[in-house]
Amino acid sequence: MFHTLPTLIQKVTNASSVNQLCGYYMDAAGELFGSQHWGIYIHSWAGQKSSIYLKGLPDSFIDYYSTLGAALDKVMEYVVCHHAPAHEQIIFTEATWKQSELYQIGCGKIYDHEHIMTGPIVGDGKLVGTVQFARTSGNPAYNTQDLLQLSAICAHISAKLALLRSQHELFLPKHEISLTARELQIAALVAKGLTNAEIAAELWISQNTVKQTLKRIFRKLDVSARAEMVARLQLSRVCN
Repeated sequence: MFHTLPTLIQKVTNASSVNQLCGYYMDAAGELFGSQHWGIYIHSWAGQKSSIYLKGLPDSFIDYYSTLGAALDKVMEYVVCHHAPAHEQIIFTEATWKQSELYQIGCGKIYDHEHIMTGPIVGDGKLVGTVQFARTSGNPAYNTQDLLQLSAICAHISAKLALLRSQHELFLPKHEISLTARELQIAALVAKGLTNAEIAAELWISQNTVKQTLKRIFRKLDVSARAEMVARLQLSRVCN
């Protein structure tokens, strides 16, 4: 299947869970960025386990990276410090990359990571996950265009993850009232202070759809204002 960046962004935007988001990402990311190895890692949160997905690599890579590679990874260090995507050529020259401990100990010598690139997933001003790519021997290095595209997809993943987490916090007991996934999406964005126009742009829907959805939510919750709706949802969460 031929994947495009807009298609992946649309799928990420419409994901209804973290697992679905990761699945969409893993299906398309390797082809989009011309990579033989790729993955996504999302930190644990609110009682949820960490999410780790890898393609093209054995499970042993996770142990290698956590025990040895992470402490040597200057590209990851850059991403953590700057909350911006990076590849090895931002940190090293071609010669110093091949001489680096990360390349010599495992990245290049064992797993054939001739070129690497990492992007940040951020939330509440901190790193909450990362996406990683590697190209094997004989493939070109990542370039500025790759970084620009990675920056775009990381921004959308970060925004969607924040929305999914806010929905979790606004969970409403099924026995009291039932909101659809879309209604919860819109309620969560209202709680963040977004206008109807901003919500429509965020979810790629019309302002009229936002307006009509809010009317349905108001009826279900027996409220008449946005602030009252948010307060009702928060109260339900606390009482639960």
